[in-house]
Amino acid sequence: MKNYLRATFEATANIAVVKYWGKRDEKLILPTNSNLSFTMDDKLKTRTTVVFSEDFKEDELYLNGQKIDLNDQSASERMIQLDLVRKSAGFNHKARVASINCFPTAAGFASSASGMAALACSSATAANLKLSNKELSILARRGSGSACRSVLGGFVQWHRGKNEDGSDSYASEIFPASHWKELVNVIAVVDSEKKKTSSRSGMKQTILTSKLFEKRLQTINETIEDTIRAVEKRDFESFAKLIIKESNNMHAVMLDTYPPIMYLNDNSRKVIDKIIELNENKGKMIAGYTFDAGPNAHVYTIENNLEVVKETLKEIPGVKELIVCRIGNGPKQLTNESEHLLTVEGKVKDMFFDEKTKSIISR
Repeated sequence: MKNYLRATFEATANIAVVKYWGKRDEKLILPTNSNLSFTMDDKLKTRTTVVFSEDFKEDELYLNGQKIDLNDQSASERMIQLDLVRKSAGFNHKARVASINCFPTAAGFASSASGMAALACSSATAANLKLSNKELSILARRGSGSACRSVLGGFVQWHRGKNEDGSDSYASEIFPASHWKELVNVIAVVDSEKKKTSSRSGMKQTILTSKLFEKRLQTINETIEDTIRAVEKRDFESFAKLIIKESNNMHAVMLDTYPPIMYLNDNSRKVIDKIIELNENKGKMIAGYTFDAGPNAHVYTIENNLEVVKETLKEIPGVKELIVCRIGNGPKQLTNESEHLLTVEGKVKDMFFDEKTKSIISR
């Protein structure tokens, strides 16, 4: 009987409010600046099962039911986590990985963050590694930079670090999810298709060509301090203004890149106009938008203003769907047999995400 090691985790995306854009080390995925995010609830989740076995001939990855070619450089780079886990565990077993995103993939919803965080948690647990949150964050970072924040819940900071080996570049929780229960993220979906320019390639081009990029780095630490202070005080008006200006700044840097990177589309700009108009009509900041590397808007508000924000966004013709997220507690392990995406021997189960029930089910 062969030895099979299996674990399954769900992790959720995080949405940055002070952005990570640019790497100081491509291989180790070290950021040019520290950054801040909120981990979302299970409306933006990825479930991943990992099985290690000496019986497997090679690593295999199945994403949303489709086998992924690991000869593809982008896919193989993200799977480096498996090599790091094997090295720490002291074995050479190959792995079979199955993962399902319960929201659009590579469309600016931070699916790589939830996916790589779920992979880090699942692979480390399957290999019986007892990692601290810091160590788990560093492991997740090697698959996708923003994934280092999704191994934690609540309000999270990814520290830039100074060491060349990346040992001090990790995420830590600043405030738990319970700190600001009233905070809500209303996602205005305007395009769920895969984006044309990946974040990885876009960052490289920005560093090479944007003159505004260095200006951004000169003020980013002050922005971080101000944002942490606003969250600490639960000062929504200050928070909303800060995240709007920060999002605008990052996308201005993208436009200053050559060739220009334009993740926002006409419908994205309609959302911006509507939110600015809403705040002006109310005479105060009741909503703040932020855009990651994609056209879909993340509109933060507080529970008391949720309905008016939703109604405002529904009025925009280009908004196809609203997803209401709250602050999440971070990854969770699943242990019931019906929840694993792979059998204990590594056979891929016929499971998929059902849009109607918003759950992962068997066919």
